[in-house]
Amino acid sequence: MKENRKAHIVRNTKETKIVIDLDLDGSGICTVDTGIGFFDHMLNSFARHGFFDLNCQVDGDLDVDCHHTIEDTGIVLGQAIKEALGDKAGIRRYGNFLLPMDETLVLGAVDLSGRPYCVCDLPFTVERVGGFDTEMVKEFFYALSYSAMMNLHLKLVHGSNNHHIMEAAFKAFAKALDEAVAMDPRVTGVLSTKGSL
Repeated sequence: MKENRKAHIVRNTKETKIVIDLDLDGSGICTVDTGIGFFDHMLNSFARHGFFDLNCQVDGDLDVDCHHTIEDTGIVLGQAIKEALGDKAGIRRYGNFLLPMDETLVLGAVDLSGRPYCVCDLPFTVERVGGFDTEMVKEFFYALSYSAMMNLHLKLVHGSNNHHIMEAAFKAFAKALDEAVAMDPRVTGVLSTKGSL
Protein backbone atom coordinates (compact mmCIF):
# COMPACT_ATOMS: atom_id res chain seq x y z
CA MET A 1 0.00 0.00 0.00
CA LYS A 2 1.20 3.50 -0.80
CA GLU A 3 1.40 5.34 2.53
CA ASN A 4 1.22 8.84 1.08
CA ARG A 5 -1.57 8.78 -1.49
CA LYS A 6 -0.55 11.99 -3.23
CA ALA A 7 0.60 12.87 -6.73
CA HIS A 8 2.26 15.80 -8.46
CA ILE A 9 1.96 15.81 -12.26
CA VAL A 10 3.28 18.38 -14.74
CA ARG A 11 2.44 18.24 -18.45
CA ASN A 12 3.62 20.79 -20.98
CA THR A 13 2.69 20.75 -24.66
CA LYS A 14 2.34 23.40 -27.37
CA GLU A 15 -1.39 23.51 -26.54
CA THR A 16 -1.51 23.37 -22.73
CA LYS A 17 0.63 23.70 -19.64
CA ILE A 18 -0.86 21.85 -16.68
CA VAL A 19 0.19 21.30 -13.07
CA ILE A 20 -1.93 19.10 -10.81
CA ASP A 21 -1.41 18.16 -7.16
CA LEU A 22 -3.83 15.57 -5.78
CA ASP A 23 -4.29 14.06 -2.33
CA LEU A 24 -6.78 11.20 -2.24
CA ASP A 25 -6.96 11.42 1.56
CA GLY A 26 -7.73 15.11 1.76
CA SER A 27 -10.69 17.10 2.99
CA GLY A 28 -11.95 18.72 -0.21
CA ILE A 29 -9.61 21.71 -0.35
CA CYS A 30 -9.40 22.95 -3.93
CA THR A 31 -7.46 25.63 -5.78
CA VAL A 32 -8.20 25.60 -9.48
CA ASP A 33 -7.70 27.94 -12.42
CA THR A 34 -8.31 26.58 -15.90
CA GLY A 35 -9.46 29.83 -17.51
CA ILE A 36 -12.95 28.34 -17.91
CA GLY A 37 -15.21 29.42 -15.06
CA PHE A 38 -17.72 26.58 -15.29
CA PHE A 39 -14.96 23.98 -15.60
CA ASP A 40 -13.37 25.43 -12.44
CA HIS A 41 -16.76 25.03 -10.74
CA MET A 42 -16.95 21.38 -11.83
CA LEU A 43 -13.44 20.57 -10.57
CA ASN A 44 -14.21 22.32 -7.29
CA SER A 45 -17.34 20.16 -6.98
CA PHE A 46 -15.30 17.03 -7.74
CA ALA A 47 -12.76 17.85 -5.03
CA ARG A 48 -15.26 18.96 -2.41
CA HIS A 49 -17.68 16.06 -2.76
CA GLY A 50 -14.96 13.42 -3.13
CA PHE A 51 -12.94 14.80 -0.18
CA PHE A 52 -9.90 15.13 -2.45
CA ASP A 53 -7.40 17.95 -2.03
CA LEU A 54 -6.77 19.32 -5.51
CA ASN A 55 -4.55 22.04 -6.91
CA CYS A 56 -5.07 22.41 -10.66
CA GLN A 57 -3.41 25.16 -12.68
CA VAL A 58 -3.97 25.18 -16.43
CA ASP A 59 -2.74 27.53 -19.15
CA GLY A 60 -4.44 26.43 -22.36
CA ASP A 61 -4.99 27.75 -25.86
CA LEU A 62 -8.45 29.14 -25.12
CA ASP A 63 -8.02 31.52 -28.07
CA VAL A 64 -8.64 28.38 -30.19
CA ASP A 65 -11.45 26.85 -28.08
CA CYS A 66 -11.90 24.93 -24.83
CA HIS A 67 -11.15 21.47 -26.25
CA HIS A 68 -7.43 21.08 -25.47
CA THR A 69 -7.75 22.66 -22.02
CA ILE A 70 -10.54 20.34 -20.88
CA GLU A 71 -9.29 17.13 -22.51
CA ASP A 72 -5.69 17.60 -21.36
CA THR A 73 -6.83 18.36 -17.82
CA GLY A 74 -8.67 15.03 -17.90
CA ILE A 75 -5.48 13.27 -19.01
CA VAL A 76 -3.40 14.82 -16.22
CA LEU A 77 -6.03 14.31 -13.51
CA GLY A 78 -6.27 10.66 -14.54
CA GLN A 79 -2.48 10.32 -14.33
CA ALA A 80 -2.58 11.89 -10.85
CA ILE A 81 -5.24 9.44 -9.66
CA LYS A 82 -3.23 6.50 -11.01
CA GLU A 83 0.00 7.68 -9.41
CA ALA A 84 -1.63 8.48 -6.06
CA LEU A 85 -3.16 4.98 -5.89
CA GLY A 86 0.18 3.21 -6.24
CA ASP A 87 -0.28 -0.58 -6.29
CA LYS A 88 -3.94 -0.25 -5.12
CA ALA A 89 -3.38 -2.58 -2.17
CA GLY A 90 -6.22 -2.49 0.33
CA ILE A 91 -8.67 -0.37 -1.69
CA ARG A 92 -12.32 -1.24 -2.24
CA ARG A 93 -11.77 -0.99 -6.02
CA TYR A 94 -15.45 -0.48 -6.87
CA GLY A 95 -17.65 2.51 -6.19
CA ASN A 96 -21.03 3.77 -7.31
CA PHE A 97 -23.30 6.64 -6.45
CA LEU A 98 -26.75 7.81 -7.53
CA LEU A 99 -26.59 11.62 -7.37
CA PRO A 100 -29.79 13.69 -7.26
CA MET A 101 -29.74 17.39 -8.15
CA ASP A 102 -33.20 18.94 -8.32
CA GLU A 103 -34.97 17.27 -11.28
CA THR A 104 -31.79 15.46 -12.35
CA LEU A 105 -30.53 12.02 -11.33
CA VAL A 106 -27.14 10.72 -12.52
CA LEU A 107 -25.53 7.35 -11.84
CA GLY A 108 -21.75 7.18 -11.52
CA ALA A 109 -19.88 3.87 -11.26
CA VAL A 110 -16.14 3.20 -11.07
CA ASP A 111 -13.96 0.09 -11.20
CA LEU A 112 -10.25 0.69 -10.62
CA SER A 113 -9.51 -2.45 -12.59
CA GLY A 114 -6.47 -1.33 -14.56
CA ARG A 115 -8.56 -1.84 -17.71
CA PRO A 116 -9.74 1.50 -19.13
CA TYR A 117 -13.27 1.91 -20.46
CA CYS A 118 -15.68 4.82 -20.46
CA VAL A 119 -19.42 4.93 -21.03
CA CYS A 120 -20.78 8.46 -20.82
CA ASP A 121 -24.53 8.45 -21.43
CA LEU A 122 -25.31 12.10 -20.73
CA PRO A 123 -27.49 13.65 -23.44
CA PHE A 124 -27.34 17.44 -23.52
CA THR A 125 -29.74 19.78 -25.30
CA VAL A 126 -27.50 22.87 -25.50
CA GLU A 127 -24.02 23.33 -26.95
CA ARG A 128 -22.49 25.14 -24.00
CA VAL A 129 -22.87 25.79 -20.28
CA GLY A 130 -20.86 28.88 -19.40
CA GLY A 131 -17.63 28.53 -21.38
CA PHE A 132 -17.77 24.72 -21.18
CA ASP A 133 -18.83 22.98 -24.42
CA THR A 134 -21.18 20.18 -23.39
CA GLU A 135 -19.63 17.74 -25.89
CA MET A 136 -16.41 18.09 -23.88
CA VAL A 137 -17.94 16.34 -20.85
CA LYS A 138 -17.55 12.98 -22.59
CA GLU A 139 -14.06 13.90 -23.83
CA PHE A 140 -12.96 14.87 -20.31
CA PHE A 141 -14.17 11.67 -18.67
CA TYR A 142 -12.88 9.51 -21.53
CA ALA A 143 -9.40 11.06 -21.23
CA LEU A 144 -9.45 10.74 -17.44
CA SER A 145 -10.61 7.13 -17.41
CA TYR A 146 -8.00 5.99 -19.91
CA SER A 147 -5.05 7.73 -18.26
CA ALA A 148 -6.20 6.52 -14.82
CA MET A 149 -6.77 2.99 -16.22
CA MET A 150 -10.26 2.85 -14.74
CA ASN A 151 -13.65 1.64 -15.90
CA LEU A 152 -16.08 4.56 -15.64
CA HIS A 153 -19.80 4.72 -16.32
CA LEU A 154 -21.93 7.86 -16.11
CA LYS A 155 -25.61 7.65 -16.97
CA LEU A 156 -28.41 10.19 -16.87
CA VAL A 157 -31.42 8.49 -15.28
CA HIS A 158 -33.59 11.54 -15.75
CA GLY A 159 -33.26 15.30 -15.90
CA SER A 160 -33.62 18.25 -18.23
CA ASN A 161 -31.49 21.15 -16.99
CA ASN A 162 -28.09 20.99 -18.66
CA HIS A 163 -26.30 22.74 -15.78
CA HIS A 164 -27.75 20.20 -13.35
CA ILE A 165 -26.85 17.23 -15.58
CA MET A 166 -23.24 18.32 -15.91
CA GLU A 167 -22.80 19.13 -12.23
CA ALA A 168 -24.53 15.93 -11.10
CA ALA A 169 -22.16 13.93 -13.34
CA PHE A 170 -19.04 15.45 -11.78
CA LYS A 171 -20.41 14.96 -8.27
CA ALA A 172 -21.54 11.38 -8.96
CA PHE A 173 -18.06 10.60 -10.28
CA ALA A 174 -16.48 12.15 -7.19
CA LYS A 175 -18.64 10.13 -4.80
CA ALA A 176 -18.09 6.88 -6.72
CA LEU A 177 -14.33 7.44 -6.86
CA ASP A 178 -14.21 8.29 -3.16
CA GLU A 179 -15.82 4.93 -2.42
CA ALA A 180 -13.54 3.04 -4.83
CA VAL A 181 -10.27 4.47 -3.43
CA ALA A 182 -11.34 3.97 0.21
CA MET A 183 -9.25 1.55 2.24
CA ASP A 184 -11.02 -1.63 3.38
CA PRO A 185 -9.36 -3.60 6.21
CA ARG A 186 -10.90 -6.81 4.85
CA VAL A 187 -8.91 -6.54 1.61
CA THR A 188 -5.58 -8.36 1.69
CA GLY A 189 -3.36 -7.20 -1.14
CA VAL A 190 -5.65 -6.21 -4.03
CA LEU A 191 -9.27 -7.13 -4.62
CA SER A 192 -8.72 -9.38 -7.61
CA THR A 193 -8.51 -13.12 -8.21
CA LYS A 194 -5.58 -12.38 -10.55
CA GLY A 195 -3.53 -10.86 -7.72
CA SER A 196 -2.99 -7.52 -9.44
CA LEU A 197 -4.95 -4.53 -10.71
